[in-house]
Amino acid sequence: MRRLVLIALLCVSLQQAFGWGNEGHEAINQAAARRIPASMPAFLQKAGPRLQYLGPEPDRWRHREDGFVKNAQEPDHFIDLERVDWLTPLPPGRYGFYRALYEKRAALLAQPRPANPASGDLRPDDLFPERVGLQPYIVMEIYDRLNVAFREYRHLKAAHAKTGPVEQNIVFYMGWLGHYVADAANPLHTTIKYNGWVGPNPNHYTTEHKIHWQMEGPFVAKNLAQMPFANLLTAPIRLEHPWQDYQKYLHTSFGMVERCYQLEQARGFVSEGSPESRDFIRQRMAAGAQMLVNLWYTAWLESEKEPEKPMYD
Repeated sequence: MRRLVLIALLCVSLQQAFGWGNEGHEAINQAAARRIPASMPAFLQKAGPRLQYLGPEPDRWRHREDGFVKNAQEPDHFIDLERVDWLTPLPPGRYGFYRALYEKRAALLAQPRPANPASGDLRPDDLFPERVGLQPYIVMEIYDRLNVAFREYRHLKAAHAKTGPVEQNIVFYMGWLGHYVADAANPLHTTIKYNGWVGPNPNHYTTEHKIHWQMEGPFVAKNLAQMPFANLLTAPIRLEHPWQDYQKYLHTSFGMVERCYQLEQARGFVSEGSPESRDFIRQRMAAGAQMLVNLWYTAWLESEKEPEKPMYD
């Protein structure tokens, strides 16, 4: 009986912890790795297994026993775009984002009429950064780390110095970045409706707290072989404006929230689901892998530029 209880608790913990599930995150990183062009450093052609392994890495930091790291990075996995529809475009930097949220919160607190959540009003506490989510900021912060590491790789190559240590950094940053880019491909990581419909519900979508894990966990794990998506990817492109392009990517995903609920209502995420639900997940996973390899490729190309300002200015 004790063993059964422990197994049940472990299953609940895992359900709460993982995004696309190990299988989904690994598959997205793997598909992106296969699209790394020959024009990028040669060592990356052999990095596929480690990039694949690193896909779920940030979810390994989300257990309650690891409280400090869990608390620090929990908001990195999502952003509730409904809560910041008044803030467009998003500030380029998390501290500017914090400031904007707290200024808006102070304005709400100063209003004579209290918020009415039933009518869609924002409550002041909805604007704490950890409740809104910080998803695009962690993505761009890791992207910048990758850019710096690629630049250091170029410097070492030019000096005919050993590049092994920086190569390890590069692969880690690429794999780490993959997790969050993949998370954003899932519409339920972009919304307050992340695990059950909230607000007016004329179409009677589920309000049970199960759609999120049901869709991205067991359904993906069971049907991944029937949802091949790597062939949907194209050669990577250089993103001219990575910050703005990533926000567009987030909003595209956000636009598909209701489609998730329509598919759930039709039992599309139960067992084998339906052709429509499998194609939906296939397309979203491909979108994540494509954005990921685009960011990798862009970071490599951008790393050729030398900083205009001295370090630590």
